[in-house]
Amino acid sequence: MKFLPRRRRAAPAIIIISLIDVLIVLLVFLMVTTNFKNTPSVALKLPETGEAPKAGASSEKPPVVVTIANTQPQFFVGNRAVTADKLFGELKAAAAADPKMKLVLRADEEASWRDVVKVMDFAKQAKIQNVRAFTRTAGSR
Repeated sequence: MKFLPRRRRAAPAIIIISLIDVLIVLLVFLMVTTNFKNTPSVALKLPETGEAPKAGASSEKPPVVVTIANTQPQFFVGNRAVTADKLFGELKAAAAADPKMKLVLRADEEASWRDVVKVMDFAKQAKIQNVRAFTRTAGSR
C-alpha cells in the first residue's frame, strides 16, 4: 500500500563560481606571503668564525657569489646551478670583464673540501685576486 508517491529529489546545485573565487583568494594570499630569495634554495650550514664581517662601501660593485653545496647540483653562480667546467668559464669571463672583481665563496659546512679547493683553484687560474668566504659569527644560529 502506497500512501505517498515517491518523488525523485533534484541533485543539489553546486555553485562553481563561488568555489573559484575562494581558490583565487587563497592563491593571492599564498603568493603574497611567499618569500622570494636571490640565493639558491640549498640549505647550508656556514662555518663559524670569531670575527664579525666588515661592512664594505655601498658604492662598490657587488661580488660574484659562488655557492658550494654538499649535494647535487654542487656549484651555483648567483642563483644558477652550473657544472665545474661552466663555473671555470664564467669565472674567467667575469675576471676578463672586470680585473678587480670580488669573489665570495658560500660553502656548506659539510661540503667537500675538494670542491672548495677546486673553486679556489679556478679563481687563481682566472687571475681573481680578491677571494673571501661567507661565514657566520660564533653564537649566531
